[in-house]
Amino acid sequence: MGACASSSRGRSNHGKNQKSAKVAAIPSTPAAQAGRAVASSGMEEKSSFTWRIDGFSSLLDKQKGWTNSGYFEMKKLKWYLQLNLKDRKSGDERDYVSLILVLSKTYDLNPDTIVEASFKLLIYDQEYGRHREHQFSHQFQTTESSRSSGISCTIPVETLKEPSSGFIVGDSCVFGVELIKLTTAAKAKHSSGTLSDVEKINGFSAREAYTWVIDDFLTLKGRCYSPEFEIGGRKWYLTMYPSGIDDGGNEEFLSLYLHMAKPDGDASLQNSGVLVEVSLSIKDKVTSNRSAMTGRCQFQATDDGDGWGWAKFMAAKSVKDWYLVKGSCLIEADVAIASSSKLE
Repeated sequence: MGACASSSRGRSNHGKNQKSAKVAAIPSTPAAQAGRAVASSGMEEKSSFTWRIDGFSSLLDKQKGWTNSGYFEMKKLKWYLQLNLKDRKSGDERDYVSLILVLSKTYDLNPDTIVEASFKLLIYDQEYGRHREHQFSHQFQTTESSRSSGISCTIPVETLKEPSSGFIVGDSCVFGVELIKLTTAAKAKHSSGTLSDVEKINGFSAREAYTWVIDDFLTLKGRCYSPEFEIGGRKWYLTMYPSGIDDGGNEEFLSLYLHMAKPDGDASLQNSGVLVEVSLSIKDKVTSNRSAMTGRCQFQATDDGDGWGWAKFMAAKSVKDWYLVKGSCLIEADVAIASSSKLE
């Protein structure tokens, strides 16, 4: 399975610089080369973009607003990045750095096309290689209001400016994006059953998402269960360990798993399994700042309580620092089902 880890726990009852900034793509910057992931062997087209901003201090002096990169191409589609150095979180007076990926207007795509992309947004540490990165999954559409990822790679500006961080060197800062996976599909003209958004993509059903609203996160202890929800004709639930699973030495991490509930009454489902692609994410309720992990997993209906997910989904401290708004956050399960199979 690779990225996914199995969990078999049963479920109980439930100063000013006057220089102007220069922005440029830098395909051969040494620091960028060090931080750039190697493109998948299955991708022949360019799958990453690096954006260096010289005279960066002049942007820090600007008022709130977005700065756009130049256009670049990944997988034969045109994109650009948007940067904001004066972003704010609810109840927080500090300035934050936000980085967003935007699908450019393109006349090569049908207006009804949906672009499903998994990607990383990065801020490069040019000194030590400790880059700040966040992974996201998002459905881009060709309509004006749906071309932005709408989610940000966010850190405090004061963190960016710290000399020891390595983010700003010689009044230059480097940002980037790395594409992990991309598929395109047309919107379904008529929805039926559970396929409400798009037709099947590469053998998987349309993605469906469930959002678990968690209030008072800081009061949670031990294993927590979401309500049951239905996707693809199956019932599912999430389990979360706010301080890590209790027997794996992962106390400093939030652990998160998806489970398929055992079918009730339907004999045809009792001994069957499904292959799914699942993306689990955590995000705050105001800015939709998000961190996600994705994997493909086989679920078996016969093993009640078995789940797939990540024991080290995210450092517990990061959840508290980046994703809580007045003590609450959102957990999202994004699920696409490939097929059902009889288990002998």
